[in-house]
Amino acid sequence: MIRENLKNEILKAQRNEITEYYLYTKLAQTIKSQSHKQILQQIAAEEKQHYYLWRNLSNTDVKPNKLQMWVYYLIIKILGVNFGVRLMEKGESEAQKLYHKLKQVDANLADRLIQEESEHEAKIISMIDQQKLAYTGSIVLGLNDALVELSGALAGLTFALQNTHLIALVGLITGVAASLSMAASEYLSTKEEGGKNPIKASIYTGLTYIGVVVFLVAPYFITTLPFLALSLTLAMSIIIIFSFTYYISVAKGLPFTKRFIEMASISLGIAVINFVIGLAVRWYFGIEA
Repeated sequence: MIRENLKNEILKAQRNEITEYYLYTKLAQTIKSQSHKQILQQIAAEEKQHYYLWRNLSNTDVKPNKLQMWVYYLIIKILGVNFGVRLMEKGESEAQKLYHKLKQVDANLADRLIQEESEHEAKIISMIDQQKLAYTGSIVLGLNDALVELSGALAGLTFALQNTHLIALVGLITGVAASLSMAASEYLSTKEEGGKNPIKASIYTGLTYIGVVVFLVAPYFITTLPFLALSLTLAMSIIIIFSFTYYISVAKGLPFTKRFIEMASISLGIAVINFVIGLAVRWYFGIEA
């Protein structure tokens, strides 16, 4: 007789398996690469088999978690296979922890499933197309420079001018000019290094820079309170840094916390320095709002 808490664990495992079966099946239908399609179909078939193996122990049918399935599916369609597949890989790691608990019920079955889930992880990793992440460096360049330079500049301008619309216009003009400069620099740098398309690299850098500029300057167009606008801009900076760092950490399998703290510290540190510079400029030249 299976204890109630272990039965709940088995039912949880069952639900994970049948959910992943439907997810991998649906994903396989949308993948163009035949080799990747076959990998996903094979994993889906094994997940379905796992479901029935656990069902033999629980004697209970469970339905898939459709919300979880659609969330993963939409993530993959919006943010790309690299990111979505890595998230699924994290789910496979959680499943292995669950199987270790279930060794109390059937050690041989648990060991077999642990091995097969490890094989799934290896197959999923083999699907990662690093070529699609080849331009991450160009995106990071545009993102990092825009965050550091523009957030710092806006901080200084806020203290010096204290006029939101004027700050917004100066920030926008500065940002667009800087984005064109960064795109040109990335083009020349990539052309010298080789290995990547310099036009694509410059476009990634320029568009990323302009996108960040629009987000950071937007609060100054929305409110007439300069320090409220600055607070919103800095909050936006942290959100952008968090989102991008998390995306890259998952897509490339890199540590998140250290990278996030490092990038946020640099961006906010430069902003603080520019606070002081802006205040000094305002005081020295006697600028009034």
